[in-house]
Amino acid sequence: MKAVLIFPGQGAQKVGMGRDLFEVSDTAREMMRAADQALGFSLTEVMFNGPDEQLTRTCYCQPALFLHGLVINQLLRERVQIEPSAAAGLSLGEFTAHAAVGTMTMENGLRLVQKRGALMEEACIAEPGAMAALIGGSEEAAQELAASCGVDVANYNCPGQVVVSGVAEGVDQVVALAKQAGFKLAKKLNVAGAYHSRLMQRAKEKLVPELEATPMQMPSVPVYSNFAARAVQSIQDIREVLASQVCGSVRWASCMKDLTDRGERLFIEMGPGKTLAGMMARICKEARVISIEDAASLEQAVEELSKL
Repeated sequence: MKAVLIFPGQGAQKVGMGRDLFEVSDTAREMMRAADQALGFSLTEVMFNGPDEQLTRTCYCQPALFLHGLVINQLLRERVQIEPSAAAGLSLGEFTAHAAVGTMTMENGLRLVQKRGALMEEACIAEPGAMAALIGGSEEAAQELAASCGVDVANYNCPGQVVVSGVAEGVDQVVALAKQAGFKLAKKLNVAGAYHSRLMQRAKEKLVPELEATPMQMPSVPVYSNFAARAVQSIQDIREVLASQVCGSVRWASCMKDLTDRGERLFIEMGPGKTLAGMMARICKEARVISIEDAASLEQAVEELSKL
């Protein structure tokens, strides 16, 4: 059965993630113990027990989501014969997508995303910033408003949902002017800094050597780049677009539209929540997204997929 594998990004995490999978599956236990060993600290302790402030920290949150997505992917593949036709992930999720289809090993990927999270956290402290969601307007209006306020467009998530990112004063100005610019709603996000903006430049520069040092091979199926809004083309291309993504816009809507335009209709979301399913409902109404985040939704997905 063919399906596109999709993985969420930062913000999806929640305390307790993965605990029930650890309790019911030998495979999950092996993968999680291997992850703790690869990182040199107990990531699973933070995932299972928090506290929330610790799990929310970028240096924990990113490897936690990466590991959680890969565990779900493995457990599903043990139960159902899935032939991935492509893979994609939102921001951090792009790294999970790569590991899920063989670009890098779980251990190497974990170390890479933990480092990415630490570098982004460092950049947030050095250059504080903010982010805000704009709901109900056009991409062009968002671009114009962001430029006039000196900030960047961080995410093109789905029709009617764009996120801006940059210095706090600029983001406050965007929020204040949003209704005048034709948006129904503008809301500041509860994030630690200005991700996917020029304020992340120092994190991008320091991530480049980490990406170069991480062993990679071409994935077994096309993996879509957030930054380029297309499938990656070579190992060097993978390294370049993953570095560019740190400061560049996440073009999620374009990635999903390209896949649905190519006839893809079945997507499996692996990670906490149903954010990507919600976005897909606004991108392509004919597409079906099955979301898996815990043991109960895994059982439900196995049942649904076995009927297809």
